[in-house]
Amino acid sequence: MPTVHVVQHPLVQHKLSLMRNKEASTSSFRRLLDELSMLMAYEVTRDMPMQEIEIETPLETMKTQVIDGKKLVFVSILRAGTGILDGMLSVVPGARVGHIGLYRDPKTLKAVEYYFKMPQAMQERDVIVVDPMLATGNSAIAAVERLKALRPKSIKFVCLLTCPEGLAAMGKAHPDVPIYTAAVDRELNDHGYILPGLGDAGDRMFGTK
Repeated sequence: MPTVHVVQHPLVQHKLSLMRNKEASTSSFRRLLDELSMLMAYEVTRDMPMQEIEIETPLETMKTQVIDGKKLVFVSILRAGTGILDGMLSVVPGARVGHIGLYRDPKTLKAVEYYFKMPQAMQERDVIVVDPMLATGNSAIAAVERLKALRPKSIKFVCLLTCPEGLAAMGKAHPDVPIYTAAVDRELNDHGYILPGLGDAGDRMFGTK
């Protein structure tokens, strides 16, 4: 199994509970996702390397530490990953952004790629892949496999929800990629949806269903 970090902060769990409610409107779902993503960004960037710079305070010159946001890449799995991406960029606005377009074949549940665009010099960068759901794991596995071909310094995966099946699949394919999530739900249903879950994150975010 991969290393799994379940973010138990009360604010994260509170906002996730509100998002699960089927009565939540599109606008409130989107707002909650943005807020929850900002909170999770604090956890996933906790061990980011720092560099020392010299600045002038109103009183004197001092040496202090900052993160190099330009070395960090948030990779959004389209389309639903966009919701997490926006919140994380609020916390680390200097990060670069990559996009992977994947859709799930409704018959096979396999991931089909239709778009791939990354920043240059990926071998010098730390990557955080974002997607609201780690369900079957097929999209996440395909995305990470493509990214590994670019040989980044590190890869992490961030999602709102996952399940034992998704963790098992991801662990088998990429045991070296740590996973950050707000909850590990009970199981998948026959259609590849997480139970109890929160429905289709993309449809709820964009009001398309």
